[in-house]
Amino acid sequence: MKFQVLSLIGRAPHPLTGALPSPADRFEEVVEAGVVAEHLGFDAYAVGERHAGAFLSSAPTVVLGALAARTSRIRLLTGVTVVAVLDPVRVAEDYATLDQLSRGRLELVIGKGAEAGHFDLFGLPEERQWDLQKEKYELLRRLWREENVDWQGEFRPPLKNATTIPRPYDGPPRVWHGSATSLDSPELAARHGDPLFTANAVQPRPAYARLVEHYRERFEAYGHDPADAHVAAGSGGLLIADTPEQAVSRYKELYEARVRQAYKPHLAGRAGYNTPFRTIEEAMAHGPQLIGSPEQIIEKILAFHEVYRHDLQSISVDGQGLSRGEQVEMLQRFAEEIAPVLRGQVPSMLWQ
Repeated sequence: MKFQVLSLIGRAPHPLTGALPSPADRFEEVVEAGVVAEHLGFDAYAVGERHAGAFLSSAPTVVLGALAARTSRIRLLTGVTVVAVLDPVRVAEDYATLDQLSRGRLELVIGKGAEAGHFDLFGLPEERQWDLQKEKYELLRRLWREENVDWQGEFRPPLKNATTIPRPYDGPPRVWHGSATSLDSPELAARHGDPLFTANAVQPRPAYARLVEHYRERFEAYGHDPADAHVAAGSGGLLIADTPEQAVSRYKELYEARVRQAYKPHLAGRAGYNTPFRTIEEAMAHGPQLIGSPEQIIEKILAFHEVYRHDLQSISVDGQGLSRGEQVEMLQRFAEEIAPVLRGQVPSMLWQ
């Protein structure tokens, strides 16, 4: 199994103290965490993209460019690139530039995003989000694979003899499809033989298992080798303690305050936005959150793997109210006490 650290660059008041870091401090924290993640042996570091809500991740290419300059080995991913609201020409140019700067370490994760407000911000109809994603992704594929492209679609002006510059570093970067609530992303990923990245962050496990199962079935139906159907899984945050009892004692107030803070009443009833695991005990027992002793977390990730058969596990340490020192502590304990066990028990051919 491979391991990734994800930051959505959230910037909300601390759920207990109300303290609010400056944007500059948050960006510094994210870049430094990427440097630490590389030093600790993580395989990838991802930066999300949000254009609404309490986040600073509206320009992930800029942040990933800073990470490219400070690292040399770790893969750089997005989480996700909201291709549905973007111009595929601009996406092709920006991310090929980043691919060159990082000497081929870039991979995209595309999706519709987890904030309902960005379609209005870009003047696009939310009800057409899947049509937008499909058309724009398929144009991006052509722009990275072909030169002198002629193209006509519904959502942007036609292209005639178009070649985006620069070209990617060493062929088209791998593109994962982020999947949280709908069968549309697994279907699009399967059609093109691309890997799937299940959010595995908010809902109960069966909701995500349904999406992964659909992906694997359709991947093979489209004529692709099932061995190439790579899957990644997110998680709802990482909080490690020596024992389950210490985890509850140390993090209960923080976790439950963060859940209350993140609740979106206007999206109540819509899958994938509000966690049903309101208490830390519920989250530890049944949720995707990685909270507890190292042994508990290993068991939970192995339980994920029984269902998803995933190659890549993503974790998050920021956005939960942890200090910088505590975030580094979580990363170090995961890298030293959890990752080696899982690498041994669940070997993966991803990124060989």
